[in-house]
Amino acid sequence: MSYWETIEKAYTGFANYLWKVISDPLYPNGFLNGFYLLILISLIIWGLEIWKPWRKEQPVFRKDFWLDAFYMFFNFYIFHLLLFVALSKVTYQAFLELTAPLGYEGGHLIDFSQLHWGINLVLYFVIADFVQWCVHILLHRVAFLWRFHKVHHSVKEMGFAAHLRYHFFETFVYQTFKYFSLSLLFGFDLEMGFIVYMLAVLIGHLNHANLNLDYGPFKYLLNNPKMHIWHHAKDLPESHPYGVNFGISLSVWDYLFKTNYIPSSGRDIELGFEGDEHYPTSFWGHLVKPFRSKK
Repeated sequence: MSYWETIEKAYTGFANYLWKVISDPLYPNGFLNGFYLLILISLIIWGLEIWKPWRKEQPVFRKDFWLDAFYMFFNFYIFHLLLFVALSKVTYQAFLELTAPLGYEGGHLIDFSQLHWGINLVLYFVIADFVQWCVHILLHRVAFLWRFHKVHHSVKEMGFAAHLRYHFFETFVYQTFKYFSLSLLFGFDLEMGFIVYMLAVLIGHLNHANLNLDYGPFKYLLNNPKMHIWHHAKDLPESHPYGVNFGISLSVWDYLFKTNYIPSSGRDIELGFEGDEHYPTSFWGHLVKPFRSKK
C-alpha cells in the first residue's frame, strides 16, 4: 500500500472501531470494552474520593476537574483518531521498508506468546513498567522533553483524573520506546497488552487519587498516592533536583535505584514546579506552550 492508502485505512478503521466500542459496551470480545472500563474505573475511584477523601477540604469538583476529565478522553481516543493511529501505521510501514534490505520482515527476537498466559501477563507488566519508568526519568532529565511533561505537573490539586493530564507528544515518546522494547524484542500476546493497559490505568488513577493509601508492606512493590504525591511536589530535595518517585505502576524501581523519597505523608504539600504561576491553564494553552520559544 501507498502511505496515503495506509493513512486512509488507519483513519477509517479506527473511526469504525471507536463508533462500535461506544455504541456497544461489549464490543469486541463480549466483555466490557476499554471505553466503558475507563468510565467505570473513574467513577469507582471518584466515589472513593468522595466517601473518604484524604484532603478533606479539597472540593469534590477540585480545581481543573473538568479539564482533566476531558484530557482522559482526548488522550485515550480523540488524539488517536486525529493523529496517532495513522502516523504510527505509516511509521511502521516505513520501518519495514527501510529494514527489508537487511532481511527483516517483521517478527520478534524472542517469542513470549507461547508461554503460559499467567507468566506472559506478569512478564509483560513488569517489562513494560520498567521501560516506562526509564522513559519517565528522561521526561524529567531531558530539557526538551520536560517542556512537554510540565503539562502533567501543572496539576495543583490532585485527583484521579489528573492521571491522564499529559501532552499528546508524550504518547509518541512512550510508544516509541515500548514498541522497540516490547514488540520487536518479545512477541507478547495482544490480549495481555489490553489487560496490562487497563491494570495500569487502575493503578495510575489510584496513584493520583485523593485517598489515604500506601498499601502497607506492598508499598515497596506498588506505587501509591502517598508516594506519588511527592513526585508532584513543587519543592524537590537537593539530592534529587530532577524529581523523585518515578514509578508508573511499580514502586520497586525507585527503591532499587535510590530515587525513592517520602519524608512525610505529603498530604498538604504544594504541587507543581517553579514558575507554574505563569503557566497556561487551558487545554489549548497546554498544547501549544511546549512548542513556543523559551522567551
